[in-house]
Amino acid sequence: DEDEDEDDDDDEDLSNNAVVKFASGVVNSTSKYDGDNFFTVVDGVKRATPLLLVVVCIELSDILFAVDSIPAIFGVTEDPFIIFTSNIFAILGLRALFQVVAKLMESLEYLEKAVAIVLGFVGVKMMAEFGGIEISEEAALGVVVSVLGAGVAASLVKNGQEEEEASK
Repeated sequence: DEDEDEDDDDDEDLSNNAVVKFASGVVNSTSKYDGDNFFTVVDGVKRATPLLLVVVCIELSDILFAVDSIPAIFGVTEDPFIIFTSNIFAILGLRALFQVVAKLMESLEYLEKAVAIVLGFVGVKMMAEFGGIEISEEAALGVVVSVLGAGVAASLVKNGQEEEEASK
């Protein structure tokens, strides 16, 4: 059962996890949470709570995903200003937009397929440029917007048809 699997994840002991062991060696920490505090005082000594480790891991993940996206951005443009600013905005907005994107993915059935097509296109564009075939930034942007727009439109049409059938 899926709910039982989620409960098992919550009960997992992470004290033997390599990241937890490393962080515990670097930062004087406690194994107990203290509400929403990053630090707590134990026996007169200020120590980090596991919540600090969680936030550090999330921020490191944000940075890794931003660095990971740089080759994809080069597939669209080589303008350093655009690459830098898009990565900064991605880091700043990633968590804020996650819930919105998650809900959109649930309600827009074809959006995931459209994103896969866009990623495939970016890969093909990068290989083409490596082979000496130039695809303009305007054309690349047009493909990306068109494919994502088509995915959203197809999903909305299907959702409308399903609602219409349900109301009959």
